[in-house]
Amino acid sequence: MSLVLDPTAQDLLFREARTANTFTDEPVTDEQVQAIYDLVKFGPTAFNQSPLRVVLVRSAEGRERLVQHMAEGNRAKTATAPLVAILAADNEFHEELPALLPHFPQAKDLFFSERPARESAAGLNAALQAAYFIIGVRAAGLAAGPMTGYDAAGIQKEFLDGDHTPLMVVNIGKPGEDAWFPRSPRLSFDEVVTTV
Repeated sequence: MSLVLDPTAQDLLFREARTANTFTDEPVTDEQVQAIYDLVKFGPTAFNQSPLRVVLVRSAEGRERLVQHMAEGNRAKTATAPLVAILAADNEFHEELPALLPHFPQAKDLFFSERPARESAAGLNAALQAAYFIIGVRAAGLAAGPMTGYDAAGIQKEFLDGDHTPLMVVNIGKPGEDAWFPRSPRLSFDEVVTTV
């Protein structure tokens, strides 16, 4: 095999990792979340724009506010996960570009002066960062339960603002009893890759 990453790490991050549907009550600490972010912040984004923003929902009051916006099939999972993260795209990410892209600060106005361009870039690049975040959760030895079944407008109004677009809600914790659905099939290399 031509991968240099240890097979155990490959399994942890990909082969054995699954979307968790139940969790134990073991807490997810602030230190774990900080370690996850400190790892995944190095994942690439265009112009280093880093538009992902994260709202951590820990309190009972916050959880209650969030659960009412989740699809029926996702409510119990979100109500019982030790930690829930709302991942959102910051459509005003360009304000940080002079600091994040110091060798090309004019990118802020040259490419991102118009809101539609920012929304398109933020959506794509925050989605990349959301994927990195899920891998980071796995790297911390935790399970992630990412979901897009929710009332986006309700979550935006309740937890964000007009400059932030919700991308997904991720339940985080140690997997509980019967946490996994059966593994679904994947496409083969030849079904995905074309060489020209």
